[in-house]
Amino acid sequence: MKDSVDDHVDLWSNELSDLDRRVEGIAVRLQALARYLDRHRDAVLAEYDLQWWEFKTLHMLRRGGTPYQATPGELAKQLGMSAAALTNRLDALEGRGYVDRTRDRDDRRKVLAALTPAGHKIWQRGIVQIQQVEQELIHNLSSSDQIRLESLLRRLLRSTESA
Repeated sequence: MKDSVDDHVDLWSNELSDLDRRVEGIAVRLQALARYLDRHRDAVLAEYDLQWWEFKTLHMLRRGGTPYQATPGELAKQLGMSAAALTNRLDALEGRGYVDRTRDRDDRRKVLAALTPAGHKIWQRGIVQIQQVEQELIHNLSSSDQIRLESLLRRLLRSTESA
């Protein structure tokens, strides 16, 4: 059964004689699926008036477990950004009531960013809907196909992580 990428590959194989059709098909399908997930994630977040960067910052705080806090330096490292850029993010999230910054009880020099109850609530609502979108997509495959796809994608990703 053909999909829209087959047409893309057919067109480009006429223009590029050395095009590896399989590689092109896989790469374009991965890109299309990533765009699909991004569009649906952004639509979910728009329901809550959240941008991806806001959700991602809340997500990093949440993933650390109770009490859902981290130093700005830890967050900046997890998010792959500068401390200055993270300060701007935290300012915005604090202004919306999703994050509080306090001094560490044990080391007053250390600042901690923590999810507020409102921040945790909006993260929880968003993550539930985002997971539903992901599950609806992946459940188009049988359980054995899901296992195989996960294994193949892991192998591909590991090859890029070691480079």
